[in-house]
Amino acid sequence: MLSKNTVKFIKSLHQKKFRTQEQKFFVEGEKSVLEVLSSDFKVELLLATESFFERNRILIDNSCPQVISVTQNQLENLGQYQSNDSALAVVHMKSNSAFDFPKNEFVIGLDDVRDPGNLGTIIRIADWYGIKNLVFSAQTADFYNPKVIQSSMGSFTRVNFFYADLDKVFRQWNVPVYGAFLNGKNVHQLERISAGVILMGNESSGISEELGGLVTDKVTIPGFGQAESLNVAIATAILCDNFKRLTIKD
Repeated sequence: MLSKNTVKFIKSLHQKKFRTQEQKFFVEGEKSVLEVLSSDFKVELLLATESFFERNRILIDNSCPQVISVTQNQLENLGQYQSNDSALAVVHMKSNSAFDFPKNEFVIGLDDVRDPGNLGTIIRIADWYGIKNLVFSAQTADFYNPKVIQSSMGSFTRVNFFYADLDKVFRQWNVPVYGAFLNGKNVHQLERISAGVILMGNESSGISEELGGLVTDKVTIPGFGQAESLNVAIATAILCDNFKRLTIKD
């Protein structure tokens, strides 16, 4: 049975300060819940409709210690989905642990990307292009924001990430940093590229001046119309596609 305390606790996780305090977040919707149940995230509690439980009984029994049966209406009142007839999971956060630069791979770096929808989409893009590691400035949106989890469409379970002072991280890694700038080199004209960081900046102001000094290669996406700029997630996808094309060619 769903208690008032459980309802209050889950609703508190809509706010970052309580997610940080409890070191937990929630995941909702069938696809994302199945993804997190199959991942290395630790699920503490699962709220599920009877039909969802019956369809996924074996997976649930193997990965979740506590299950509460709920109705569709209860799920929709707890989460942010307007329609949810499957499940909602309460999940433990992972520790914010730095990783070494992965040899012969790309890492996506985000400098002050604040929109949760953009962050979630970039995580999904990274997963599509096989980029498993991301590093974020402290001002970048919260990875565990419900909108980030929703827009990543389950890809949040397949990436590694940490928040840090990017200046220190890039100096320590000492690898190429490819920064997105309007006055950079046309990405279509690049002929060879080495593994490094693909750095994307703030939605309105771009890469900060401080980090700009650490960019080894400024790149740009050529425009052919009248738009002033591209959405940061779309720009990330275009750069990832071009960089992947070049590495495959090599």
